[in-house]
Amino acid sequence: MKMQPRNILLTLIISGFLAACSDSGDTAAIEAHPVIDVPAVAQAESAARLSGIKSESKTESKTFTNSIGTEFILIPAGSFMMGADENDEEADDNEMPQHRVTLSQPFYLGKYPVTQAEWVAVMGNNPSENKGRNNPVESVSWNEVQTFISRLNKKEGTNKYRLPTEAEWEYAARAGTKSAYFFGDDVGQLEQYAWYEDNSGNQTHPVGQKKPNPWGLYDMHGNVVEWVNDWYDDSYYSRSPSSDPAGPSRGTNRAERGGSWSHSAWWLRSATRNLDTPDSRDERDGFRLARSVGQ
Repeated sequence: MKMQPRNILLTLIISGFLAACSDSGDTAAIEAHPVIDVPAVAQAESAARLSGIKSESKTESKTFTNSIGTEFILIPAGSFMMGADENDEEADDNEMPQHRVTLSQPFYLGKYPVTQAEWVAVMGNNPSENKGRNNPVESVSWNEVQTFISRLNKKEGTNKYRLPTEAEWEYAARAGTKSAYFFGDDVGQLEQYAWYEDNSGNQTHPVGQKKPNPWGLYDMHGNVVEWVNDWYDDSYYSRSPSSDPAGPSRGTNRAERGGSWSHSAWWLRSATRNLDTPDSRDERDGFRLARSVGQ
């Protein structure tokens, strides 16, 4: 069968890359890891270029790894019930009314919270109180996260990296479930899935050590609270659009999700909403990257 020019080009690119790895005796460039060593950024960039060929195709790759080692999972478009049921005795007023939300576009979401190694690879510093290269970066403000995202976009020649919206975050956290936590309502099981006040030892832990949710996302409950893109509004749910809500157009505080190593089980529920000023830094606050597709 005669090969198309595009197939020949891909073959040459991939063959050249594999040959280079073979000559150097280094196969780390084509392996996937939750995080990478900062000195290995150049190796990861080569692997990311190959994965990028696939992820930019008409059929999006289900996973990909970027130039700093961040692993992403493709979250499908769909609908879900956002917030807490009014009959839920644990629910807070800012979680209601529960309402149906439709996300019309798929998007990528980080498999793990952004780690300290990944932050250092872009920003050149590590502000975290609980040091550990595979631990989630923390003590970063919402504004500082925007700087990180801007630099990463520039580094990779794109504009697709961003924070998830509140709706995207909860949709991904629930992963098709309707219970208090993605694994059910039994708080006794929480320690299998999350680092929180009962088992954390008052510190963060390396990402990916607990069980993932049904869509393969780790640490959606606990470890660090995660900044999301939206401005925070207590009563926004009562007037939230049903399709692709992007949050209020203005506000004083930014929304956060997920709970942290120092929070009680209540704060880790899928519907729980938190808030802080955009310039606030806290050793409980980290973030998870989103990446748009099809743009």
